[in-house]
Amino acid sequence: MTSRARTALLVVAVVVAVASIAYLTNPAVVPGSTDGYERTTLTVVDDETDETLATVDARVADTRAKRFTGLSDTESLAENEGMWFVHDSPGTYAYVMRDMDFPLDIVFVAENGTITRIHHAELDPEGTSESDRTRYRGTGKYVLELPYGYTNETGIESGDRVEVE
Repeated sequence: MTSRARTALLVVAVVVAVASIAYLTNPAVVPGSTDGYERTTLTVVDDETDETLATVDARVADTRAKRFTGLSDTESLAENEGMWFVHDSPGTYAYVMRDMDFPLDIVFVAENGTITRIHHAELDPEGTSESDRTRYRGTGKYVLELPYGYTNETGIESGDRVEVE
C-alpha cells in the first residue's frame, strides 16, 4: 500500500470515528438517553369533590425514544415525582417494566384528563425476555407513572382527573 493510500485510509477512519462519537453522544438520537426531559406539574383532582389529591412533578416523555426508555435509567422516584408520557393520539397502549429498578403505579389518562385505568406494576423476574414481560394495558392519550402504591396512599382512582399546569 502506498503512503498516499495509507494517509487517505487514516483520514477516512478518523472522520468515521468522529462522526460515530458525535452521533452516539447526541441525546436526541440515543434511544436510551434520558437527557433533555422537560418537566411539568400535574394536579390530580377527585372527580366527585374537586379536592386536590396530589401534585406531581413529572418529567415529560413526548418522543418515541423517551417513551421507550421511560424511567429505565432512573434509580428511584421521590414521593411526588413521576413521568408523564404523551402519545401522539389517543389509543390503547401497553407498558412494560423494561430495565426497571423499582415497581410503579401506571395510570392511563384520557385526552380530557380523566383517569381510565390504574395498574400496580411489580417488577418482572430477572431475565424475563421481552416477549414474556407483563404488559400493563390501558386506553388514553397519556400515561402517568408514579411510585408504587402512591395512588392508594393519595386516594387516586379511575374517574379522577389529571390537570397539566
